Amino acid sequence: MSMYRDRVHRGSARATVLRTVGTRERRSHLTAPRVPTVGIDIGGTKVMAGVVDADGTILEKVRTETPDKSKSPKVVEDTITELVLDLSDRHDVHAVGIGAAGWVDADRSNVLFAPHLNWRNEPLRDRLAGRLAVPVMVDNDANTAAWAEWRFGAGRGEDHLVMITLGTGIGGAILEDGAVKRGKYGVAGEFGHMQVVPGGHRCPCGNRGCWEQYSSGNALVREARELAAADSPVAYNIIERVGGRIGDITGPLITELAREGDAMCVELLQEIGQWLGVGIANLAAALDPSCFVIGGGVSAADDLLIAPARDAFRRHLTGRGYRPEATLAKAQLGPEAGMVGAADLARLVARRFRRANRRRVERYERYERTGRR
Repeated sequence: MSMYRDRVHRGSARATVLRTVGTRERRSHLTAPRVPTVGIDIGGTKVMAGVVDADGTILEKVRTETPDKSKSPKVVEDTITELVLDLSDRHDVHAVGIGAAGWVDADRSNVLFAPHLNWRNEPLRDRLAGRLAVPVMVDNDANTAAWAEWRFGAGRGEDHLVMITLGTGIGGAILEDGAVKRGKYGVAGEFGHMQVVPGGHRCPCGNRGCWEQYSSGNALVREARELAAADSPVAYNIIERVGGRIGDITGPLITELAREGDAMCVELLQEIGQWLGVGIANLAAALDPSCFVIGGGVSAADDLLIAPARDAFRRHLTGRGYRPEATLAKAQLGPEAGMVGAADLARLVARRFRRANRRRVERYERYERTGRR
């Protein structure tokens, strides 16, 4: 009986170790096959696909508009399939990785919810794998962007990294010891919905005072349009630039005018940056990373945004002056980060696919040899 218990204990311990090793992407990506894979970044307005090699170099890239969200999920799947098949005509594609703007389950197979697409518990991985005949990996787009920055960009060499993606809202991802921390249910990193102002601005998520209502592209545009609608003297320059059409005020325009020295636009970016620093200080208190990487479209404002964020971070950091400070770095890979990261993560499933194929071939060869005898 004791020997039986010992064997059971050793077997369960080995299973636990194997499960642990299996989730450590840093260990496994080093031995993944150096084969080209396709990465796809799906957002609310565009679908971008590219063939990426093992060094993170984009060999070819194509993009198209995202089908209207009122259409069926199959329409988006058709678009993805067409892009992959188009690239496959010119490249030897071994796997496909998808970074989706939405919540993806812990198995990286189903899109639980996508705010800009009509996906609700959508089995995206299995549907596409059946159509493409290659392995498919699905993950949240912030996770894939963070992975790309850790592998090839601003986060190289960092063991504890947090990425903040500033776009229409705020997304994010956590990497520790070379592994993306997705949480129990796969939806970790939704930093934009931390409450920073009780009873503050209403957020589309249904709550009030969420961080992304004070530090995001939407927040930046909202403040500028409110000043313009009130006919504020500080907004005359931007009102003139859009010919009085307040609805034409956009984040890139605000950034452009700020670079030209427009006082209102500079001040708005400083306010967004200060709120960014407050939220990062909260994340530092909870997660204590060594580096924060700031990406997303709003990060194109560079030091107009990141400099005030650094100042606010240092002012609000718990234990300031008595602890090491995390660095704040701008993402290096730009809008292609999510696509590159998805492709690189897909190389892990490409390895499993190649091993499975090799085993099938070996079984067939053994069968042939046995049959001839």
